[in-house]
Amino acid sequence: MIDYFSVFTTGGIVLWQKCYQPVSASILDSLVADIFIEDRRGKVGSDNSLVRDRYTVKWTTSNDFGIIIVAVYQSLLQITFIDELLSSVKKLFTTLYAEELKAKDSDHLPVCHFGNYFDVRYAELEKTSTGRKITAASTMVEAEDGSAEELDSNDSEEAKQDIDEKVDSDATAGAIKGSKSTKLPNFAKRGGRRGGRGQAKNSGRDSPLTEDAGKKGSKKKLRKWDVDGTARDVSDEEGPLDFSSGKKSANGASAKSDGEDDVGGNQLLEDADVSKWGSKTKSGDFVLKDLSSEINSILAAPESGKTDTGSGGSALASGFGYFRNFIGSKVLSEADMDNALAGMKDHLMKKNVAPEVAQHLCDVVSKSLVGTKTGSWTSIEKTVRAAMEDALRKILTPSTSVDLLHEIQRVKSSSTPRPYVISVVGVNGVGKSTNLSKIAYWLLQNDMKLLIAACDTFRSGAVEQLRVHARNLTKLTEREGGKIELFEKGYGKDAAVIARDAISYGRDRGFDVVLIDTAGRRHNDTRLMSSLEKFAKYANPDKIIMVGEALVGTDSVQQARNFNAAFGVNRNLDFFLISKCDTVGDMIGSMVNMTYSTGIPVLFVGTGQMYTDLRTLSVPWAVNMLMS
Repeated sequence: MIDYFSVFTTGGIVLWQKCYQPVSASILDSLVADIFIEDRRGKVGSDNSLVRDRYTVKWTTSNDFGIIIVAVYQSLLQITFIDELLSSVKKLFTTLYAEELKAKDSDHLPVCHFGNYFDVRYAELEKTSTGRKITAASTMVEAEDGSAEELDSNDSEEAKQDIDEKVDSDATAGAIKGSKSTKLPNFAKRGGRRGGRGQAKNSGRDSPLTEDAGKKGSKKKLRKWDVDGTARDVSDEEGPLDFSSGKKSANGASAKSDGEDDVGGNQLLEDADVSKWGSKTKSGDFVLKDLSSEINSILAAPESGKTDTGSGGSALASGFGYFRNFIGSKVLSEADMDNALAGMKDHLMKKNVAPEVAQHLCDVVSKSLVGTKTGSWTSIEKTVRAAMEDALRKILTPSTSVDLLHEIQRVKSSSTPRPYVISVVGVNGVGKSTNLSKIAYWLLQNDMKLLIAACDTFRSGAVEQLRVHARNLTKLTEREGGKIELFEKGYGKDAAVIARDAISYGRDRGFDVVLIDTAGRRHNDTRLMSSLEKFAKYANPDKIIMVGEALVGTDSVQQARNFNAAFGVNRNLDFFLISKCDTVGDMIGSMVNMTYSTGIPVLFVGTGQMYTDLRTLSVPWAVNMLMS
């Protein structure tokens, strides 16, 4: 189906190619000359396609590795999987030969034995595409004619079984969706009045409803709606649709009343895969994984296409555009960097970086580069990008210790032991109680004795929410060895007084850590914010962690500043916890805004609703996401 496939560098060096049918060299020459060198974008289709003679050329680019991937096929053919093939080849190729490609050394280009990888992937996609067409065509012939070539009954049953097995597979559900939709509709399932009274028995239609009509006490078939909107009957093997017994809540715990016992075992603990969350050191401390080892698979993988989509101006401006943009040993001035910095500022603002912060970063980059010389064969854009990465790295890198576990153990082992007090603050709805429970679960992995203080005495249901978390975490302590207890005094009380009493209670009973939950409040409400100063005075927490959500965008600057100044003259925030990072993709500018405006580092990042969805911040991950 494909006549020619090739992977070559932006310098024109072919790294790998596969030729099924001879193709005129003028087709690729036209692509390189018209699109990548002369930048005639009017000739480009919206899907990165170019038509020459009787051929269609489709391509994608990888700007980070400086390669172009091209497929050529006859325009008469409709290859439905060509985009997926290009995307798959790019991911495979850049993964297998990442180090050699990043080096960009023409003398040490990768020796690409890529044929086997390509053949396997091409065969899989071609088989999937062909399977869809054959299924649709055979069904149509069978319905209209009956005399044409059809699948026999055995083949038909096998095909149906194959389809059912594939539908159940997440990896191929999208590919089989088209096959399922080709089945002829069975109107009798809707009630059978379309054919008139008495016609259901003699309609000749193979209706399950008709077959079961004469059976007394026939059981109504259960129907399940799949995520793609199609309905299917549930077989006996799949079990009943009643999930009321053992129904799980969002955090994975069984939804039971406060007094109900856990009869069926601790499902929450069974669902939690602690090995993917962190690991124990030689000294026995349980340390959380950072984002570079875990969250890349949650945020970076779905958005990887945005980094090198191979479409739009940025992809086309790279490629062979180095003939226009590369310079060498040039002394940079402010005028030289104006365009590059303007584009960089716009890029950062699209990542939720506040205009004020983006402008500051551009000023820092301009100041660091003015009067310097660029390297040989290095573009201004690349030089500015490297300087911007360095500026972001300096903002996000903590200037104080973020080893919270070490500080807790130091206080625990002191001559006058006392509970280590951590308070969580933030605006309404950012996830303070949820993330407090995540911190508690992490501390339980280190055999800590925890006391949770319910100091949100305003929001309805706040105490009950912590009660549920405490009950769930208590089940976890049966295996982990820690202990957790909830300190509560109901609603309408003074939160500062409750916090002070909770600390006294924890000190008298030998608790290692007191975690204090507080009420959410608007950062621009002076009356609500003023109570935080009294809270800091009465509770005097060792660490105050502000929970800020990644969704908030540019308002995060003012939120961070107002909360940081709310605890009095000699007291500030200690850390940030950025929640809901799993919902924004690579738009994580909020953490840059908060850190820039206060100088306070980000300690944790929330990546979901489970107790294990907590990670420490990886600065390289954050910089890569912001610059992608």
